[in-house]
Amino acid sequence: MADVTSDARLVQGSVKWFDPAKGYGFVVADSGGPDILLHVNVLRNFGQSSVADGSRIEVLAHSTSRGVQATEVTSITPPDSGTTAELSDFAMLDPEEVRQAPLEPARVKWFDKGKGFGFANIFGKAEDVFLHIEVLRRSGLADLQPGEALAMRVINGRRGRMAAEVFSWEKATPLNEG
Repeated sequence: MADVTSDARLVQGSVKWFDPAKGYGFVVADSGGPDILLHVNVLRNFGQSSVADGSRIEVLAHSTSRGVQATEVTSITPPDSGTTAELSDFAMLDPEEVRQAPLEPARVKWFDKGKGFGFANIFGKAEDVFLHIEVLRRSGLADLQPGEALAMRVINGRRGRMAAEVFSWEKATPLNEG
């Protein structure tokens, strides 16, 4: 690990890019300066294994002998919905209706970022729930790994059950929507 100096500072910015396969990405600070390295382990400590490009992010950053690195993520806000395509399945949905749907615990069956979709299973149910990459992006995620635990709001779309919102399990559990 690179030597860390004591110049820790809270930085707000946006995710330039993040590649879960490489295990890192970069944050561009609103205040300017060099890009800030965001390692997947720092992101996992926040409860996510990926983050969508363009997401707003707040990190605790330190200067090291190798450059500026994020050591803690304090908040992530998904990119504006205007930056992603609207899925036809959601065009007629009332956003309030989606928010009223219960959070359901699920596990990723598989997800292919290149294809832009995958499937998950709700705990205790055998049916597959469709996961589209645009739903992930709106939720602030960029990719999912098989076996990853999630909380999802699920709707009946034209092609069957599909996730309308996705949260990392760690971020959803405090909501206790009972």
